[in-house]
Amino acid sequence: MKPGHSYPLGATVVEEGVNFALFAGHAERVELCLYDDTGRIETARHDLPVNTHGVWHGMVPGLGAGAVYGYRVHGPWAPRDGHRHNPAKLLLDPYAREVLGNYLDHPDFNGHDIGNPGQPDPVDNGALAPKARVVDEAYDWGDDAPPDTPWAETVIYEAHVKGLTMRHPALPPELRGSYAGLAHPALIGHLKRLGITAVQLLPIHAHADEPRLQRAGLSNYWGYNTLSFFAPEARYWSGQGGTPLSEFRDAVKALHAAGIEVILDVVYNHSAELDAIGPTLSLRGADNKSYYVLDSQGEYENWTGCGNVLNLGHPRVIQLVMDSLRYWAATCRVDGFRFDLAPILGRTPRFSDSAALLSAIAQDPLLSRLKLIAEPWDIGPFGYQLGRFPPGWAEWNDQYRDTMRRFWLHDGVTRGQFAQRLAASSDLFQHDARKPWASINFVTSHDGFTLTDLTSYNRKHNLANGEHNRDGHNQNQSWNCGVEGPTADEGIALVRHRAQKALLATLLLSHGTPMLLAGDELGQSQGGNNNAYCQDNDTTWLDWGTGEGLHTEFIGELIRLRRLCPALIAGEWWQGEAVDGGFPDVAWFNPSGEPLRPHDWEDNAGRALGVKLAGFFLVLINASANQVPFRLPPGCWRVRLASTEDRDSALHQGECRVAARSLTVLIEDACEPGLFASPFYSEEQP
Repeated sequence: MKPGHSYPLGATVVEEGVNFALFAGHAERVELCLYDDTGRIETARHDLPVNTHGVWHGMVPGLGAGAVYGYRVHGPWAPRDGHRHNPAKLLLDPYAREVLGNYLDHPDFNGHDIGNPGQPDPVDNGALAPKARVVDEAYDWGDDAPPDTPWAETVIYEAHVKGLTMRHPALPPELRGSYAGLAHPALIGHLKRLGITAVQLLPIHAHADEPRLQRAGLSNYWGYNTLSFFAPEARYWSGQGGTPLSEFRDAVKALHAAGIEVILDVVYNHSAELDAIGPTLSLRGADNKSYYVLDSQGEYENWTGCGNVLNLGHPRVIQLVMDSLRYWAATCRVDGFRFDLAPILGRTPRFSDSAALLSAIAQDPLLSRLKLIAEPWDIGPFGYQLGRFPPGWAEWNDQYRDTMRRFWLHDGVTRGQFAQRLAASSDLFQHDARKPWASINFVTSHDGFTLTDLTSYNRKHNLANGEHNRDGHNQNQSWNCGVEGPTADEGIALVRHRAQKALLATLLLSHGTPMLLAGDELGQSQGGNNNAYCQDNDTTWLDWGTGEGLHTEFIGELIRLRRLCPALIAGEWWQGEAVDGGFPDVAWFNPSGEPLRPHDWEDNAGRALGVKLAGFFLVLINASANQVPFRLPPGCWRVRLASTEDRDSALHQGECRVAARSLTVLIEDACEPGLFASPFYSEEQP
């Protein structure tokens, strides 16, 4: 080998061959092991000749893209001091761009010797271990142009690559469940009909299935168990040509051409190596003490609930995350990231919005311009950080989710609480120059009930997960409308349908950034499973049926309506006063047409209110079990949309009768000439 260079980390094709660089700050020696194309037979082994500031590096002349390799790292085995080096275990390059093989639940991956506590396991696992393949990253992006949709106009659709495409009848069988399926015109056409501006994909980083799941015949379907922070998951590759990387980039390019952004759900809080008895796959064997947060006894902190926590205060671990983010942003042209258990990114160990990694992202000229979304909680001390991320970030707003569920499906929510969430949760986000779009509003997500199940089950039904129904949330704020699970009762079905549409209408007519769960438009059910992370089957694969779904047309109409209202897409906080000499951007009133008074705001029994936006956009909300008549403001009002399909909502002599558990939208006649026709309100108006 030649000395090569310490930067960049990973395997890089250069003119003379391939340069290899691995951070292993406490290592005494690092071996590069080359394998044949199958990854089963070792063909050569070289010592990396140079250690520069903890980075071991060397260049193999004549080697090129396609080479398969792994590392063996020699160093101390002293778990109480944080060291777990074991050269008997072949390690995956943390910067691997393509992973060959999968982690199997096998004792050969134990770094420790089960029969001899305190000692490293001597069994060589080279033949079994996942390996990295050197990748040629050249790609013709042609005239690709990221949509760069303004935050205030963004509508997010959370989806799983496989679940979204696996059962779509218009996709060829060989493309189902793959990145290529995501790029298919039939799938993109559906997203366009909905009006989606951004697809947020559950993790596509190569991941491992936990030993417990493998033993139960299950798998980590969601993918929140990262094995490689750079390699796309090969299980979502169709195999119809190219590589997993090229097929994923083809999908990004196709979505961009349709004006749809791509946001990746990323997991930088822990790795697939789990706790102390978990497998040795990569980081643990390379430099356990640097990569993980350890206590004074060398034991793993577990602020993630997954057995370990990445040490995101260490310069080289920060570099790993930053290099990974830049790779997906620059090489794959994704438009943003949603960070799982994001307080981990700012722990020092207490959360700080100016922690090193968050500061590094804020100053980065590429990453700081992308859409950055935090899941603002973890299970560590003081782990709930909603509203506390830096300017430029958006956050999943579970306060919005729970308030809207309780308002429509239960009671105990005042008009003031409802209005606060409808108005982008200014109590949480209106500080430090943050904007309303920082609130990611959602009613359902991958983590919990689908919309159908939210209105069909009072309890979770997670027995199929193999954890005796102990997993998943217990406080779902759901309502089965009278019967647990599916029913042939038409009355109950009507109540469920009405509640679902009211929730969808509220979501898409709220200030902030709406996020829809893929499948809710289709009436997707998971049989009451509210934690289907290990269900890679018909439970989670979307059932497209023979049509476009239960709520597809309704959602499309709502999103078009959202775009007509300046107050919803202007990206500024509502002031409740005249804007530019015109109308107030928001006014609140009770069914009698009078402004809400202090006791109206605080009344738990108050289930109806009206909202007037931009002077011409009227939203009438009735969460009660009875029809409510609303006295309308002066003007010529027309019903633009009603969440009920019956004729209970109607205009008559300056009043609008709003059906039980429904929402009606009216627009002043002169403000939208010729646009009143709606499939959701066809009754001839006076």
